[in-house]
Amino acid sequence: MSLTKIKYQTVKLEGYNVFYREAGSKDAPTILLLHGYPTSSHMYRNLINRLSDQNHVIAPDLIGYGFSDAPHYKSFDYTFDNLTRYVQALIDHLDLKRFAIQVFDYGAPVGYRLAAANPRKITGIISQNGNAYEEGLSDGWAIVKKYWADPSEENRNNLRSPSNAAAIQWQYFTGAEDKTLVAPEAYTLDQIFMDRPDNEEAQLDLFKDYASNVELYPSFQEYFRTFQPPLLAVWGENDPYFIPAGANAFKRDLPDAIIKFFNAGHFALETKMDEICLEIVKFLKTLPK
Repeated sequence: MSLTKIKYQTVKLEGYNVFYREAGSKDAPTILLLHGYPTSSHMYRNLINRLSDQNHVIAPDLIGYGFSDAPHYKSFDYTFDNLTRYVQALIDHLDLKRFAIQVFDYGAPVGYRLAAANPRKITGIISQNGNAYEEGLSDGWAIVKKYWADPSEENRNNLRSPSNAAAIQWQYFTGAEDKTLVAPEAYTLDQIFMDRPDNEEAQLDLFKDYASNVELYPSFQEYFRTFQPPLLAVWGENDPYFIPAGANAFKRDLPDAIIKFFNAGHFALETKMDEICLEIVKFLKTLPK
C-alpha cells in the first residue's frame, strides 16, 4: 500500500463553503465517504489512505460540521434534507457519474437519500453502523423519541448533554475493545467544532429532525428492494445507538447483503481499522465500474 496525497479542498455551493478531502486517481472507481455526528471527514483519515491507491475517494464535511460552513441556526434550516442538498451539490459540482457510498451514523440518512435520488449512479453501499430499520434503534433513543413526540423546551433541554466533552468521549470509548487505540485528536477536534457559538442549538434542531429519517425508512427499504444495490454492513456490535438488529435487517430487502460484526463500539474505525478495511477492499473489488 502506498500513501496517496490527500487534497484538502473547499468549494462554495449555494452560498456556503463545503470542505472535502480528495485522494486517488480520478480515473479510478469513486467512493463517497459520509461521516456522522458529532464528527467530520476526519473520522475517515486513515481509511482514505488505505483506499486511495485503488479508488478515487471523496470525503466531505456536512454543513454544520468540521471545516464546512456552520451557519447560525436562526438563518439556516438544520434538517437532513438540507444536509443532503449540499452533498448533492458537491456531487454535481464534481460531476460524479458513478460511485459507491460509505455511510455512518448521520451520514446514513444523507447517503440513503442520495442513493434513492441517484439510483443509477450508485455502484454499492458500505454501511458502518448506518441504520435504515427501526429495529436498529437502541433503547438509548427513548429520550430523543420523547422530543419528537413533544418538542417542548423541557424535552429540548434534556438533550443538551450529548454535545459536551464527557458525552462525546463516551461515544468513542463505549464498546471499544481496546480504548488505547482511540486517537485523542479525534474526539478533541469534534469538541472544538461542537463548541462553536450557538452550535448546540443547530444540533438540537437536527435531533428533532431525525424523526424525518425514521419516517423515510420505508422509502429507503423500497429503494433497496427495487434496485438491489450491493451492500456491505461493517458493524460495531457494541454500538450503544445502532444495534446489530439494524445490520441484520438489511437481509430482509437485500438477500445478498454481506453482514460483518466487529467487537467495537460506535466509532469502530478507531479500533478495528485493519479488519474493517480488509472487508471494504474486498467488497469494492466486486463492484461494477
